Amino acid sequence: MTAICGVRNIATWMRRSDKKYFAPFLSRYPKVKISNAALRKVPFEQMDGLLLTGGPDVTPKFLNQPVADPSVIEKDVNPDRDRWELDTIKKAIERGLPIFAICKGLQTLNVALGGTLHLDISGHNLPDQKTHDVQPLRSDRKTRHRFEKVNSSHHQAIDRLGEGLEVESWCATDDIIEQVRLRDYPFALGVIVKSFRVLNPL
Repeated sequence: MTAICGVRNIATWMRRSDKKYFAPFLSRYPKVKISNAALRKVPFEQMDGLLLTGGPDVTPKFLNQPVADPSVIEKDVNPDRDRWELDTIKKAIERGLPIFAICKGLQTLNVALGGTLHLDISGHNLPDQKTHDVQPLRSDRKTRHRFEKVNSSHHQAIDRLGEGLEVESWCATDDIIEQVRLRDYPFALGVIVKSFRVLNPL
């Protein structure tokens, strides 16, 4: 988040349960204003950054692929949120605004750019993995924002990259894409990192 701390007005769709994860950042940068589309209409023309946060799976009708087994999709999908985020990503790119995508946000960014997803990663999202499945990463030499290890408990992940996206980091043990950037763009970073899950780091 500090990479876009110069941004003053950030548009997002954030669940109430996720606010606590961003409280430390907001306390450090009190001039940053978050406009939450989950609560009210966001005047996007007044925004100068986009934050895509975690959440349920992307609604199947917005995916760029068939869903052979609908049971792998989480039941609490939010089509209103997905419609807003997919539309807002395109508007942000048209304006060249900074974009920071986390977890589900990374997948939404990939879908917005025409990419596809691994819809269910078997054995990768078990309860004890949410705090203990910490895996090393391997990163592209051009990667500017590096994480040595991340929580690699994922229900879904990128399959085919969206147009313009480049991989910055992979999980060293199974090659799951953990971080991407948008090529030839001022700042657009997507991470599937769940470092916030480890409140007491291992």
